[in-house]
Amino acid sequence: MRDLTSCYNEYAVQVSDSVSCSSYANSTASCISPNLTVPSIQNAVTCLYKTIFSNQNQLFIRVTWSKTNVTQGLSIQFGDDPSNSFKLSTNSRLFRKKKGSKSCEFNDYKVEVLWDLSAAKYNSAGPEPINGYYVLVKVDSEFGLILGDLAEEALLLKKLKNGTSPVAKFYSISRQEHFSGKTTLYSTKAQFCDNGSLHDILIRCSGENERLKHPVLSVYIDKKMVIKVKRLQWNFRGNQTIFLDGLLIDFMWDVHDMFFNLASSGSYAVFMFRTRSGMNSRLWLEDKILQKDHQDKVEFSFLICASRCP
Repeated sequence: MRDLTSCYNEYAVQVSDSVSCSSYANSTASCISPNLTVPSIQNAVTCLYKTIFSNQNQLFIRVTWSKTNVTQGLSIQFGDDPSNSFKLSTNSRLFRKKKGSKSCEFNDYKVEVLWDLSAAKYNSAGPEPINGYYVLVKVDSEFGLILGDLAEEALLLKKLKNGTSPVAKFYSISRQEHFSGKTTLYSTKAQFCDNGSLHDILIRCSGENERLKHPVLSVYIDKKMVIKVKRLQWNFRGNQTIFLDGLLIDFMWDVHDMFFNLASSGSYAVFMFRTRSGMNSRLWLEDKILQKDHQDKVEFSFLICASRCP
């Protein structure tokens, strides 16, 4: 699939593929779910953090929580090289050591990962714990990442035991959630800035009538509809802007595969919320974000990748 924002301007993109109107009508009913009462299942969450140490060195840390039918796991990647990563199975049937620490080295960094998932609680379907856990990442002499509601207590005990260790500045710059299922209903929560509220987000693709013709993309935030895109088979890519928590947020969508890739093993949809600090209309890709190393303020992107099973 092409990069999401490589196709966009400030308006919905019209159909450029050479496809007849009859093919649209035939594909609409097969790609839009008639029953949207059950949301698709969230099976992976990846968060990208930017850490700035006291010596002004910077490090990107990527944390992935994943879940399948047989296992559940945590992966922490340091920098851009996937080989520089720490992996842990959090499924008690396969890996019973849910509390511990592990040290490793990469490049010129000495890294220690400390975790306690023994009392972690998860929501009904997601792979990411919601409370009762901590994950600490210590890089050289500084803590570069602190996650979980029990992290502050664990950090205090660690300092009392081993002496004072400074905490580096770290920022969340992107979050990706992967869904799969037979429906085109996606339910999640998102916080778009550090001091902002946690918002309920619901995205649905449905028909305007009982025959599922004229599909519509609807986006709800805190149960209020903020975006409605009609004739989705014509406006399968585009973006609109919303205002939330004092921020301008670009919402971008790409549901092309839902209509034109039905012959493959599954169809895909991509949705992105992207904050911007000013009125500049330029939409940045993640590689553009990584180039803004020397800027204090980092914008935030929230990406939803949905795979619909045939």
